[in-house]
Amino acid sequence: MSYNDRLILASFKQQVDRVPVWYMRQAGRYDPEYRKIKEKYSLLEICQRPELAAEVTLMPVRKLGVDAAILYSDIMNPVASLGIDFDIVKNIGPVIDNPIRTAADVERLRPIDVEGDLSHILETIRILDKELDVPLITFAGAPFTIASYLIEGRPSKGYIRTKTMMYSEPQMWHQLMQKLGDMVITYVRAHIANGGKAFQLFDSWVGALSPNDFRTYVLPTITRIFTELSDLNVPKIYFPGVASGELLPTLVDLQADVIGLDWRVSISEGRKRLGGKFAVQGNLDPYVLTAPMELLKQQAKVIIDQGIQEPGYIFNLGHGLFPEASLDKLRELTAYIHEYSTEALKTEVTITND
Repeated sequence: MSYNDRLILASFKQQVDRVPVWYMRQAGRYDPEYRKIKEKYSLLEICQRPELAAEVTLMPVRKLGVDAAILYSDIMNPVASLGIDFDIVKNIGPVIDNPIRTAADVERLRPIDVEGDLSHILETIRILDKELDVPLITFAGAPFTIASYLIEGRPSKGYIRTKTMMYSEPQMWHQLMQKLGDMVITYVRAHIANGGKAFQLFDSWVGALSPNDFRTYVLPTITRIFTELSDLNVPKIYFPGVASGELLPTLVDLQADVIGLDWRVSISEGRKRLGGKFAVQGNLDPYVLTAPMELLKQQAKVIIDQGIQEPGYIFNLGHGLFPEASLDKLRELTAYIHEYSTEALKTEVTITND
């Protein structure tokens, strides 16, 4: 069985024969087979069953032909090991039983015990390491995004409690960032030790901050995470989430390999703001998947044409797949990305050689 390492090569800005593609939330509710599984098990119950979690992870690789698998899990899973009680509630998201509101709440957070509390996730990774012929991307939620759930108690649009703690209790805030940073570092190391071939740090909601606030309250912890994981010889991806284009210039010193872009900033502009230092990933608006196939291909072509202008490009969405997305369209889009980029890269090589 030949191993498809295009995602790894592209992450390190090495030559590829076609653009690699995977989709955030590619193992999910757009797939009728997955919806049947969800009738029987909740997300957290699937995660507790390594064989089932591995099967759900594998499904989009088999059905769509993508160039990477992403571990079926949830960014909230590791916080259970810190002593946080939560549930993933349908149509709401993470709901925290004991939200963090005081310095004592921060103080009581335990260090993560991956082997003891999260061994089922490590077992899922080991199963996938044996089964896959594409890289397995594992992931963690970034400290700001996790903190927003822990402090607000559930998903929020304004992050008022989170920002209040940041501004009014900076010492408490930085202690929380320290503990969540430690959690991420330990968790990711365990993933890679057990067979993960790349990891992505999801900071889905950090675009809610101004560049100055991001630089003051969040970036030091993100920098520490990537610095402390810099010895891992795997692609390291930071996705600063939606509406984060103004934050990109602040990232230029991160020891990451790939930065994920949302659809509000073009691939070319994203590279410019990042100083050309990173491979980039993105950035189709997920809801373009509701459009006719020809328009979908046109939009993908524009993104690919920009992506292949420089080494280091991975096709993805600007955020995660949604339940109404079409499995058939995703399969056709994946084939188009592979076919079109293969020919386009050949043309690029010919022009360069001439």
